[in-house]
Amino acid sequence: MQDSDYLLDAAQERWPQILELYKTFEDKKPVMVFDMQEQRIYAYPYLDFRNDLGNKSQESLKIQYEDAVRENKMVMFVRDNEQKQLVSFSMDVE
Repeated sequence: MQDSDYLLDAAQERWPQILELYKTFEDKKPVMVFDMQEQRIYAYPYLDFRNDLGNKSQESLKIQYEDAVRENKMVMFVRDNEQKQLVSFSMDVE
């Protein structure tokens, strides 16, 4: 498996924009997605995003999301279509 540090680095480069979009929908606690190739940021309703995943990924996201909400964090995915990577991070929103 490829090291995911480059995905976190890519997201951190766009952090101000990611956080700004998150804050727009903060009351809904969206799942954030940063697409590296498109250089676009998306905010998805949690249930819609979760329901698009496979069963194992749904359960993993459920645990991560509940922990993130409890700790005042956001769940953010970084997608790299070229390397076929989709990695999630729990990020502080303060």
